[in-house]
Amino acid sequence: MENLKKYKMGIVCSGLPSFYFCLNIGIINENGCRRSYMGYEHKKEGALSLLPFLIFIIIYLGAGIYFQMQGVEMAFYQFPSVTAMFIAVLSAFWIGDESLQVKFGIFARGAGNENVMTMLMIYILAGAFSAVAAAMGGRDATVNLGISMIPPEYLTAGVFIISAFMGTATGTSMGTVAAIVPIAAGVAAKSGIYEPLIIGACVGGAMFGDNLSMISDTTIAATRTQGCDLKDKFKLNFMIALPAAVCTIILLLVIGKPDAVTEIGALDYQMIKVFPYIAVLGLALLGANVFLVLTIGIFLAGIIGMTCGNLTVITFAQNIWNGFTGMSEAFFLALFCGGISEMIAYYGGIEWLIGKLRKMIKGNKSAQLGIATLVSLTDCATANNTVAIIITGSMAKDISKEYNIDSRRTASLLDIFSCVFQGMIPYGAQLLTASALATQNGAVMNAMEIIPHTWYCWFLAAFGILSIYIPFAEMFMKKEK
Repeated sequence: MENLKKYKMGIVCSGLPSFYFCLNIGIINENGCRRSYMGYEHKKEGALSLLPFLIFIIIYLGAGIYFQMQGVEMAFYQFPSVTAMFIAVLSAFWIGDESLQVKFGIFARGAGNENVMTMLMIYILAGAFSAVAAAMGGRDATVNLGISMIPPEYLTAGVFIISAFMGTATGTSMGTVAAIVPIAAGVAAKSGIYEPLIIGACVGGAMFGDNLSMISDTTIAATRTQGCDLKDKFKLNFMIALPAAVCTIILLLVIGKPDAVTEIGALDYQMIKVFPYIAVLGLALLGANVFLVLTIGIFLAGIIGMTCGNLTVITFAQNIWNGFTGMSEAFFLALFCGGISEMIAYYGGIEWLIGKLRKMIKGNKSAQLGIATLVSLTDCATANNTVAIIITGSMAKDISKEYNIDSRRTASLLDIFSCVFQGMIPYGAQLLTASALATQNGAVMNAMEIIPHTWYCWFLAAFGILSIYIPFAEMFMKKEK
Protein backbone atom coordinates (compact mmCIF):
# COMPACT_ATOMS: atom_id res chain seq x y z
CA MET A 1 0.00 0.00 0.00
CA GLU A 2 2.91 2.31 0.74
CA ASN A 3 4.25 1.72 -2.78
CA LEU A 4 0.86 2.65 -4.17
CA LYS A 5 0.77 5.95 -2.28
CA LYS A 6 4.28 6.85 -3.43
CA TYR A 7 3.46 6.00 -7.02
CA LYS A 8 0.26 8.05 -6.93
CA MET A 9 2.31 11.02 -5.76
CA GLY A 10 4.87 10.41 -8.51
CA ILE A 11 2.11 10.37 -11.13
CA VAL A 12 0.75 13.70 -9.87
CA CYS A 13 4.25 15.25 -9.95
CA SER A 14 4.98 13.95 -13.42
CA GLY A 15 1.92 15.52 -14.98
CA LEU A 16 0.24 12.30 -16.14
CA PRO A 17 -3.57 12.52 -16.06
CA SER A 18 -4.15 10.22 -13.11
CA PHE A 19 -3.09 7.10 -11.32
CA TYR A 20 -6.12 5.28 -12.69
CA PHE A 21 -5.20 6.17 -16.28
CA CYS A 22 -1.84 4.48 -15.70
CA LEU A 23 -3.55 1.52 -14.08
CA ASN A 24 -5.91 1.13 -17.04
CA ILE A 25 -3.24 1.26 -19.76
CA GLY A 26 -1.03 -1.10 -17.78
CA ILE A 27 1.89 1.07 -16.71
CA ILE A 28 1.43 -0.12 -13.13
CA ASN A 29 -0.52 -2.84 -11.36
CA GLU A 30 -2.82 -2.49 -8.38
CA ASN A 31 0.15 -2.66 -5.98
CA GLY A 32 1.77 0.37 -7.58
CA CYS A 33 4.49 -1.64 -9.31
CA ARG A 34 5.34 -1.44 -13.00
CA ARG A 35 4.02 -4.28 -15.13
CA SER A 36 3.23 -4.94 -18.79
CA TYR A 37 1.64 -2.31 -21.03
CA MET A 38 -1.83 -2.92 -22.48
CA GLY A 39 -1.91 -6.42 -21.03
CA TYR A 40 1.26 -7.83 -22.56
CA GLU A 41 4.87 -7.97 -21.53
CA HIS A 42 7.12 -5.39 -23.16
CA LYS A 43 10.26 -6.54 -24.93
CA LYS A 44 13.63 -5.91 -23.40
CA GLU A 45 15.15 -4.08 -26.36
CA GLY A 46 18.48 -3.64 -24.58
CA ALA A 47 21.14 -1.97 -26.74
CA LEU A 48 18.55 -0.93 -29.34
CA SER A 49 16.89 1.40 -26.84
CA LEU A 50 20.14 3.44 -26.62
CA LEU A 51 19.70 4.38 -30.30
CA PRO A 52 18.17 7.83 -29.58
CA PHE A 53 21.26 9.02 -27.71
CA LEU A 54 23.49 7.58 -30.43
CA ILE A 55 21.47 9.42 -33.10
CA PHE A 56 21.82 12.67 -31.16
CA ILE A 57 25.60 12.32 -30.88
CA ILE A 58 26.01 11.33 -34.57
CA ILE A 59 23.94 14.29 -35.79
CA TYR A 60 25.48 16.84 -33.43
CA LEU A 61 29.07 15.62 -33.78
CA GLY A 62 28.74 14.98 -37.53
CA ALA A 63 27.38 18.47 -38.20
CA GLY A 64 30.17 20.00 -36.13
CA ILE A 65 32.89 18.11 -37.99
CA TYR A 66 31.33 19.03 -41.34
CA PHE A 67 31.21 22.75 -40.56
CA GLN A 68 34.71 22.58 -39.09
CA MET A 69 36.00 21.18 -42.38
CA GLN A 70 34.20 24.00 -44.19
CA GLY A 71 36.05 26.55 -42.08
CA VAL A 72 32.89 27.88 -40.41
CA GLU A 73 33.45 29.73 -37.12
CA MET A 74 31.89 28.10 -34.02
CA ALA A 75 31.37 24.99 -36.17
CA PHE A 76 29.98 22.82 -33.37
CA TYR A 77 27.29 25.38 -32.62
CA GLN A 78 25.82 25.73 -36.11
CA PHE A 79 23.39 22.81 -35.85
CA PRO A 80 21.22 23.50 -32.78
CA SER A 81 21.65 20.85 -30.09
CA VAL A 82 17.93 21.04 -29.24
CA THR A 83 17.00 20.20 -32.84
CA ALA A 84 19.36 17.21 -32.78
CA MET A 85 17.78 16.09 -29.50
CA PHE A 86 14.27 16.53 -30.97
CA ILE A 87 15.20 14.15 -33.81
CA ALA A 88 16.48 11.72 -31.18
CA VAL A 89 13.14 12.00 -29.34
CA LEU A 90 11.25 11.11 -32.51
CA SER A 91 13.47 8.06 -33.03
CA ALA A 92 12.68 6.89 -29.48
CA PHE A 93 9.01 6.51 -30.39
CA TRP A 94 9.92 3.83 -32.97
CA ILE A 95 11.21 1.50 -30.26
CA GLY A 96 8.86 -1.17 -28.94
CA ASP A 97 5.40 -2.41 -29.96
CA GLU A 98 3.26 -0.29 -27.63
CA SER A 99 0.79 2.26 -28.91
CA LEU A 100 1.77 5.90 -29.36
CA GLN A 101 -0.40 6.86 -26.39
CA VAL A 102 1.42 4.44 -24.11
CA LYS A 103 4.85 5.53 -25.33
CA PHE A 104 3.97 9.17 -24.78
CA GLY A 105 2.87 8.26 -21.26
CA ILE A 106 6.35 6.84 -20.58
CA PHE A 107 8.00 9.91 -22.13
CA ALA A 108 5.80 12.33 -20.16
CA ARG A 109 6.54 10.55 -16.91
CA GLY A 110 10.29 11.07 -17.47
CA ALA A 111 9.99 14.65 -18.74
CA GLY A 112 7.70 15.58 -15.85
CA ASN A 113 9.82 13.91 -13.18
CA GLU A 114 10.14 15.99 -10.01
CA ASN A 115 13.92 16.29 -10.38
CA VAL A 116 13.60 17.40 -14.01
CA MET A 117 10.98 20.03 -13.18
CA THR A 118 13.07 21.34 -10.29
CA MET A 119 16.08 21.56 -12.59
CA LEU A 120 14.08 23.51 -15.18
CA MET A 121 12.86 26.06 -12.62
CA ILE A 122 16.38 26.60 -11.29
CA TYR A 123 17.66 27.06 -14.85
CA ILE A 124 15.29 29.90 -15.67
CA LEU A 125 15.78 31.63 -12.30
CA ALA A 126 19.58 31.43 -12.70
CA GLY A 127 19.24 32.85 -16.22
CA ALA A 128 17.10 35.73 -14.96
CA PHE A 129 19.57 36.59 -12.20
CA SER A 130 22.54 36.60 -14.59
CA ALA A 131 20.68 38.78 -17.11
CA VAL A 132 19.46 41.35 -14.57
CA ALA A 133 22.81 41.54 -12.75
CA ALA A 134 24.67 42.08 -16.04
CA ALA A 135 22.14 44.69 -17.25
CA MET A 136 22.52 46.79 -14.11
CA GLY A 137 26.32 46.81 -14.56
CA GLY A 138 27.24 44.18 -11.97
CA ARG A 139 29.37 42.07 -14.29
CA ASP A 140 31.50 45.00 -15.52
CA ALA A 141 31.83 46.35 -11.98
CA THR A 142 33.08 42.99 -10.72
CA VAL A 143 35.71 42.70 -13.48
CA ASN A 144 36.91 46.29 -13.03
CA LEU A 145 37.08 45.90 -9.24
CA GLY A 146 39.19 42.77 -9.58
CA ILE A 147 41.59 44.26 -12.14
CA SER A 148 42.01 47.39 -10.01
CA MET A 149 42.98 45.37 -6.93
CA ILE A 150 45.66 43.23 -8.62
CA PRO A 151 49.26 44.55 -8.74
CA PRO A 152 50.41 44.76 -12.41
CA GLU A 153 53.28 42.30 -11.93
CA TYR A 154 50.82 39.61 -10.81
CA LEU A 155 48.22 40.16 -13.53
CA THR A 156 48.32 36.63 -14.99
CA ALA A 157 47.54 35.00 -11.64
CA GLY A 158 45.14 37.87 -10.97
CA VAL A 159 43.19 37.19 -14.16
CA PHE A 160 42.78 33.56 -13.06
CA ILE A 161 41.49 34.62 -9.62
CA ILE A 162 39.10 37.22 -11.06
CA SER A 163 37.78 34.72 -13.60
CA ALA A 164 37.33 32.14 -10.84
CA PHE A 165 35.32 34.55 -8.70
CA MET A 166 33.32 35.83 -11.65
CA GLY A 167 32.50 32.30 -12.84
CA THR A 168 31.49 31.21 -9.33
CA ALA A 169 29.32 34.29 -8.76
CA THR A 170 27.58 34.27 -12.14
CA GLY A 171 27.49 30.53 -12.84
CA THR A 172 28.54 30.97 -16.46
CA SER A 173 31.94 30.23 -17.92
CA MET A 174 30.89 31.74 -21.26
CA GLY A 175 29.87 35.03 -19.66
CA THR A 176 33.14 35.12 -17.72
CA VAL A 177 35.23 34.51 -20.84
CA ALA A 178 33.29 37.15 -22.79
CA ALA A 179 33.76 39.74 -20.03
CA ILE A 180 37.41 39.19 -19.13
CA VAL A 181 39.24 37.97 -22.26
CA PRO A 182 39.13 41.39 -24.05
CA ILE A 183 40.71 43.04 -20.99
CA ALA A 184 43.26 40.22 -20.56
CA ALA A 185 44.26 40.36 -24.23
CA GLY A 186 44.77 44.12 -24.03
CA VAL A 187 46.87 43.76 -20.88
CA ALA A 188 49.00 41.06 -22.54
CA ALA A 189 49.66 43.25 -25.58
CA LYS A 190 50.87 46.14 -23.40
CA SER A 191 52.90 44.20 -20.83
CA GLY A 192 54.59 41.53 -22.93
CA ILE A 193 52.83 38.61 -21.19
CA TYR A 194 52.60 35.58 -23.49
CA GLU A 195 49.04 35.93 -24.84
CA PRO A 196 47.98 32.23 -24.83
CA LEU A 197 49.16 32.01 -21.20
CA ILE A 198 46.92 34.81 -19.88
CA ILE A 199 43.97 33.70 -22.03
CA GLY A 200 44.47 30.14 -20.75
CA ALA A 201 44.43 31.52 -17.19
CA CYS A 202 41.12 33.24 -17.93
CA VAL A 203 39.55 30.07 -19.38
CA GLY A 204 40.84 28.00 -16.44
CA GLY A 205 39.36 30.42 -13.92
CA ALA A 206 36.05 30.42 -15.79
CA MET A 207 35.92 26.61 -15.63
CA PHE A 208 36.71 26.76 -11.89
CA GLY A 209 33.60 28.88 -11.44
CA ASP A 210 31.48 26.78 -13.79
CA ASN A 211 32.42 23.70 -11.76
CA LEU A 212 31.75 25.18 -8.31
CA SER A 213 29.03 27.80 -8.75
CA MET A 214 25.73 27.16 -6.98
CA ILE A 215 23.82 28.60 -9.95
CA SER A 216 25.82 26.98 -12.75
CA ASP A 217 23.73 24.81 -15.08
CA THR A 218 26.32 22.02 -14.69
CA THR A 219 25.99 22.08 -10.90
CA ILE A 220 22.21 22.12 -11.13
CA ALA A 221 22.19 19.22 -13.61
CA ALA A 222 24.68 17.15 -11.60
CA THR A 223 22.94 17.57 -8.24
CA ARG A 224 19.39 17.13 -9.53
CA THR A 225 20.18 13.99 -11.53
CA GLN A 226 21.84 12.45 -8.47
CA GLY A 227 19.39 13.76 -5.87
CA CYS A 228 21.84 15.55 -3.56
CA ASP A 229 22.08 19.05 -2.10
CA LEU A 230 23.96 21.85 -3.86
CA LYS A 231 25.95 22.83 -0.78
CA ASP A 232 27.09 19.24 -0.13
CA LYS A 233 28.31 18.82 -3.68
CA PHE A 234 30.04 22.23 -3.42
CA LYS A 235 31.97 21.19 -0.30
CA LEU A 236 33.14 17.97 -1.91
CA ASN A 237 34.07 19.68 -5.18
CA PHE A 238 35.88 22.47 -3.38
CA MET A 239 38.24 20.02 -1.68
CA ILE A 240 39.31 18.81 -5.15
CA ALA A 241 39.22 22.15 -6.97
CA LEU A 242 41.16 24.07 -4.29
CA PRO A 243 44.51 22.22 -4.62
CA ALA A 244 44.17 22.41 -8.42
CA ALA A 245 43.59 26.19 -8.17
CA VAL A 246 46.49 26.68 -5.73
CA CYS A 247 48.90 24.80 -8.02
CA THR A 248 47.70 26.90 -10.96
CA ILE A 249 48.18 30.18 -9.10
CA ILE A 250 51.71 29.24 -7.98
CA LEU A 251 52.72 28.38 -11.55
CA LEU A 252 51.19 31.59 -12.89
CA LEU A 253 53.00 33.68 -10.25
CA VAL A 254 56.33 32.11 -11.22
CA ILE A 255 55.95 31.87 -15.00
CA GLY A 256 53.38 34.54 -15.77
CA LYS A 257 55.27 37.69 -14.77
CA PRO A 258 55.19 40.39 -17.49
CA ASP A 259 58.34 41.61 -19.24
CA ALA A 260 57.39 45.17 -18.37
CA VAL A 261 55.03 46.49 -15.70
CA THR A 262 52.29 48.57 -17.29
CA GLU A 263 49.63 50.73 -15.74
CA ILE A 264 46.07 49.69 -16.60
CA GLY A 265 44.58 53.08 -15.79
CA ALA A 266 41.54 53.96 -13.72
CA LEU A 267 38.69 51.48 -14.07
CA ASP A 268 35.21 52.58 -13.06
CA TYR A 269 33.17 50.46 -10.68
CA GLN A 270 30.58 50.80 -7.91
CA MET A 271 30.89 48.37 -5.02
CA ILE A 272 27.13 48.21 -4.55
CA LYS A 273 26.78 46.63 -8.00
CA VAL A 274 29.00 43.73 -6.93
CA PHE A 275 26.83 43.07 -3.87
CA PRO A 276 24.13 40.87 -5.55
CA TYR A 277 26.79 38.34 -6.60
CA ILE A 278 28.27 38.25 -3.08
CA ALA A 279 24.78 37.92 -1.55
CA VAL A 280 23.79 35.00 -3.80
CA LEU A 281 27.07 33.20 -3.20
CA GLY A 282 26.89 33.74 0.57
CA LEU A 283 23.25 32.68 0.93
CA ALA A 284 23.86 29.55 -1.15
CA LEU A 285 26.86 28.58 0.99
CA LEU A 286 24.76 29.08 4.14
CA GLY A 287 22.38 26.45 2.79
CA ALA A 288 19.39 28.65 1.93
CA ASN A 289 16.83 27.20 -0.48
CA VAL A 290 18.09 27.71 -4.03
CA PHE A 291 14.75 29.07 -5.26
CA LEU A 292 14.77 31.66 -2.48
CA VAL A 293 18.43 32.54 -3.10
CA LEU A 294 17.93 33.18 -6.81
CA THR A 295 14.68 35.11 -6.30
CA ILE A 296 16.38 37.37 -3.74
CA GLY A 297 19.30 37.83 -6.16
CA ILE A 298 16.99 38.81 -9.03
CA PHE A 299 15.10 41.48 -7.06
CA LEU A 300 18.20 42.72 -5.22
CA ALA A 301 19.98 43.29 -8.57
CA GLY A 302 16.83 44.90 -9.97
CA ILE A 303 16.40 47.30 -7.04
CA ILE A 304 20.08 48.33 -7.18
CA GLY A 305 19.83 48.80 -10.96
CA MET A 306 16.75 51.01 -10.65
CA THR A 307 18.32 53.00 -7.77
CA CYS A 308 21.50 53.62 -9.78
CA GLY A 309 19.55 54.51 -12.93
CA ASN A 310 20.68 51.55 -15.04
CA LEU A 311 17.25 49.94 -15.07
CA THR A 312 13.61 50.95 -15.07
CA VAL A 313 10.68 48.80 -14.03
CA ILE A 314 10.11 47.95 -17.70
CA THR A 315 13.75 47.08 -18.51
CA PHE A 316 13.95 45.10 -15.26
CA ALA A 317 10.96 43.01 -16.37
CA GLN A 318 12.40 42.67 -19.88
CA ASN A 319 15.73 41.40 -18.57
CA ILE A 320 14.01 38.81 -16.38
CA TRP A 321 12.29 37.54 -19.52
CA ASN A 322 15.55 37.67 -21.50
CA GLY A 323 17.17 35.60 -18.76
CA PHE A 324 14.38 33.03 -18.96
CA THR A 325 14.65 32.71 -22.75
CA GLY A 326 18.46 32.70 -22.58
CA MET A 327 18.26 29.35 -20.81
CA SER A 328 16.00 27.83 -23.47
CA GLU A 329 18.66 25.46 -24.80
CA ALA A 330 19.40 23.90 -21.39
CA PHE A 331 15.65 23.94 -20.59
CA PHE A 332 14.57 21.96 -23.65
CA LEU A 333 17.55 19.61 -23.51
CA ALA A 334 16.75 18.67 -19.92
CA LEU A 335 13.07 18.20 -20.77
CA PHE A 336 13.77 15.99 -23.79
CA CYS A 337 16.51 14.02 -22.04
CA GLY A 338 14.24 13.33 -19.08
CA GLY A 339 11.66 11.79 -21.39
CA ILE A 340 14.15 9.81 -23.47
CA SER A 341 15.91 8.50 -20.36
CA GLU A 342 12.63 7.10 -19.03
CA MET A 343 11.94 5.33 -22.34
CA ILE A 344 15.47 3.94 -22.46
CA ALA A 345 15.17 2.70 -18.89
CA TYR A 346 11.79 1.08 -19.61
CA TYR A 347 13.11 -0.79 -22.64
CA GLY A 348 16.16 -2.06 -20.75
CA GLY A 349 18.86 0.19 -22.20
CA ILE A 350 20.27 1.31 -18.85
CA GLU A 351 20.23 -2.28 -17.61
CA TRP A 352 22.09 -3.42 -20.75
CA LEU A 353 24.69 -0.65 -20.48
CA ILE A 354 25.39 -1.30 -16.83
CA GLY A 355 25.68 -5.00 -17.63
CA LYS A 356 28.41 -4.22 -20.15
CA LEU A 357 30.15 -1.79 -17.81
CA ARG A 358 29.97 -4.33 -15.01
CA LYS A 359 32.38 -6.55 -16.93
CA MET A 360 34.98 -3.76 -16.79
CA ILE A 361 34.11 -2.53 -13.30
CA LYS A 362 35.72 -4.48 -10.50
CA GLY A 363 34.54 -2.41 -7.55
CA ASN A 364 33.74 1.03 -6.14
CA LYS A 365 36.87 2.79 -7.43
CA SER A 366 36.70 1.43 -10.96
CA ALA A 367 33.00 2.34 -11.00
CA GLN A 368 33.91 5.95 -10.17
CA LEU A 369 36.52 5.91 -12.93
CA GLY A 370 33.86 4.52 -15.29
CA ILE A 371 31.49 7.39 -14.48
CA ALA A 372 34.29 9.92 -15.05
CA THR A 373 35.15 8.31 -18.40
CA LEU A 374 31.49 8.16 -19.46
CA VAL A 375 30.81 11.86 -18.91
CA SER A 376 34.20 12.86 -20.37
CA LEU A 377 33.59 10.99 -23.63
CA THR A 378 30.05 12.36 -23.85
CA ASP A 379 31.35 15.91 -23.40
CA CYS A 380 33.95 15.39 -26.13
CA ALA A 381 31.15 14.14 -28.41
CA THR A 382 28.67 16.94 -27.66
CA ALA A 383 31.03 19.85 -26.85
CA ASN A 384 28.62 20.88 -24.09
CA ASN A 385 29.23 19.94 -20.46
CA THR A 386 25.63 20.50 -19.38
CA VAL A 387 24.35 18.23 -22.14
CA ALA A 388 26.95 15.61 -21.18
CA ILE A 389 25.76 15.60 -17.55
CA ILE A 390 22.09 15.44 -18.47
CA ILE A 391 22.67 12.54 -20.90
CA THR A 392 24.82 10.47 -18.52
CA GLY A 393 23.13 11.46 -15.25
CA SER A 394 20.62 8.62 -15.04
CA MET A 395 23.19 6.01 -16.06
CA ALA A 396 25.66 7.35 -13.48
CA LYS A 397 22.97 7.18 -10.78
CA ASP A 398 22.27 3.52 -11.54
CA ILE A 399 25.98 2.67 -11.48
CA SER A 400 26.30 4.51 -8.15
CA LYS A 401 23.51 2.49 -6.59
CA GLU A 402 24.99 -0.73 -7.92
CA TYR A 403 28.46 -0.04 -6.46
CA ASN A 404 27.47 1.96 -3.36
CA ILE A 405 28.89 5.33 -4.43
CA ASP A 406 27.77 8.39 -2.45
CA SER A 407 25.40 10.49 -4.60
CA ARG A 408 27.37 13.64 -3.71
CA ARG A 409 30.51 11.95 -4.99
CA THR A 410 28.83 10.98 -8.26
CA ALA A 411 27.55 14.53 -8.78
CA SER A 412 31.06 15.82 -8.13
CA LEU A 413 32.60 13.41 -10.66
CA LEU A 414 30.07 14.37 -13.33
CA ASP A 415 30.68 18.08 -12.86
CA ILE A 416 34.46 17.88 -12.53
CA PHE A 417 35.22 15.75 -15.57
CA SER A 418 32.68 17.43 -17.86
CA CYS A 419 34.27 20.80 -16.98
CA VAL A 420 37.80 19.44 -17.42
CA PHE A 421 37.19 18.45 -21.03
CA GLN A 422 34.96 21.42 -21.82
CA GLY A 423 37.94 23.65 -21.03
CA MET A 424 40.29 21.58 -23.21
CA ILE A 425 38.45 20.63 -26.40
CA PRO A 426 39.39 23.08 -29.20
CA TYR A 427 35.88 23.05 -30.66
CA GLY A 428 34.15 23.93 -27.36
CA ALA A 429 32.42 27.29 -27.05
CA GLN A 430 34.76 28.51 -24.29
CA LEU A 431 38.01 28.14 -26.24
CA LEU A 432 36.47 29.21 -29.55
CA THR A 433 35.08 32.38 -27.95
CA ALA A 434 38.32 33.08 -26.08
CA SER A 435 40.47 32.79 -29.22
CA ALA A 436 38.06 34.91 -31.27
CA LEU A 437 37.88 37.70 -28.65
CA ALA A 438 41.64 37.63 -28.11
CA THR A 439 42.22 38.00 -31.85
CA GLN A 440 39.79 40.94 -31.99
CA ASN A 441 41.78 42.64 -29.26
CA GLY A 442 45.20 42.31 -30.83
CA ALA A 443 46.40 38.89 -29.65
CA VAL A 444 46.24 36.64 -32.73
CA MET A 445 45.85 32.98 -31.76
CA ASN A 446 43.71 29.90 -32.25
CA ALA A 447 42.13 27.54 -29.74
CA MET A 448 44.90 24.92 -30.08
CA GLU A 449 47.47 27.43 -28.79
CA ILE A 450 45.47 28.02 -25.61
CA ILE A 451 44.94 24.36 -24.61
CA PRO A 452 48.48 23.71 -23.20
CA HIS A 453 48.02 26.77 -20.96
CA THR A 454 44.64 25.91 -19.43
CA TRP A 455 46.65 24.60 -16.50
CA TYR A 456 43.76 24.57 -14.08
CA CYS A 457 41.89 22.02 -16.22
CA TRP A 458 44.95 19.75 -16.32
CA PHE A 459 45.45 20.00 -12.55
CA LEU A 460 41.73 19.43 -11.92
CA ALA A 461 41.84 16.24 -13.99
CA ALA A 462 44.87 15.02 -12.03
CA PHE A 463 43.36 15.75 -8.60
CA GLY A 464 40.00 14.37 -9.74
CA ILE A 465 41.57 11.02 -10.62
CA LEU A 466 43.72 11.08 -7.46
CA SER A 467 40.59 11.62 -5.33
CA ILE A 468 39.16 8.34 -6.65
CA TYR A 469 42.06 6.30 -5.30
CA ILE A 470 42.87 8.49 -2.27
CA PRO A 471 39.54 9.83 -0.94
CA PHE A 472 41.03 13.00 0.57
CA ALA A 473 38.01 15.09 -0.47
CA GLU A 474 35.59 12.98 1.56
CA MET A 475 37.41 13.11 4.90
CA PHE A 476 35.27 15.96 6.23
CA MET A 477 31.99 14.78 4.76
CA LYS A 478 29.42 13.03 6.91
CA LYS A 479 28.45 9.65 5.58
CA GLU A 480 25.37 9.85 3.38
CA LYS A 481 22.22 8.34 4.83
